[in-house]
Amino acid sequence: MLLPLSAHSSLKGALRQPPRKEAPVRGKLSPPSDGPDENAILPREIGDFWADVDVIKPLLYVLKTEETSLAMTSTSNQRFRALNLLRARGMLRLKDFVAEGIGPETLARLVREEAVVRPARGLYQLPDAQVDAAHTLAEAAMLVPKGVICLTSALQYHELTLQMPSAVWMAIDRAAWRPKIDYPPIRFVRFTGPALIEGVERHRIESVDVPITDPARTIVDCFRYRSKVGLDVAMEGLREGLRRRRCTPDQLWRYARKARVWSIMRPYLEAMVSDAA
Repeated sequence: MLLPLSAHSSLKGALRQPPRKEAPVRGKLSPPSDGPDENAILPREIGDFWADVDVIKPLLYVLKTEETSLAMTSTSNQRFRALNLLRARGMLRLKDFVAEGIGPETLARLVREEAVVRPARGLYQLPDAQVDAAHTLAEAAMLVPKGVICLTSALQYHELTLQMPSAVWMAIDRAAWRPKIDYPPIRFVRFTGPALIEGVERHRIESVDVPITDPARTIVDCFRYRSKVGLDVAMEGLREGLRRRRCTPDQLWRYARKARVWSIMRPYLEAMVSDAA
């Protein structure tokens, strides 16, 4: 059968065209062949970019979750320990908390939540802490560790006066830096080195060691600083100290000679001793 000339041309063109190749599909393995095929797609390995994304994202999520959980647990433990320390000791400074492994962030959070109050800079206590004259002395001692409670504040602590000082009287060394404290109000006097040691007792107030001058030393200091506290306060302390037997004339004489106020104290002391006799 003879074909038309046009049909011969179409058939000839079709035989000359190369066979069509199917587009490769990513991730699909090519059939095995004797040589390398440039169009073949290799299997995806762990180093492939997309494989990295699929594997690393869950790992990062797990790590972040673990870090958040650990941080929350650490904060909760610090909060619990901080409250227990305040219940046991009454008051603590910032460096005391840091020494126990409790960070400033935890304390700031407790203050914001009103679980802890900060009466002065760097000083922390519980909101229901009992506030009285002795508590104020403990606060002052915490803020000025090298200071000594003296004069009217010491008289009031030893119950030798009815005066309630408006500020805490505290002695510091002559060469010491004067602390700037807003609360509690503190009035400072300067003592020499030996005067900060002799006649100083340490009393435990709310788990705080508070250095306070003893009764005899306190009375002599009030006479020495009579221009600051008033002569009437010094005489009241002398009268109550002798009446309650909190000090002896010999102790007063010894401290007064060292402070160079014996000539001032002697008439008052002799008059009170003779009246008592």
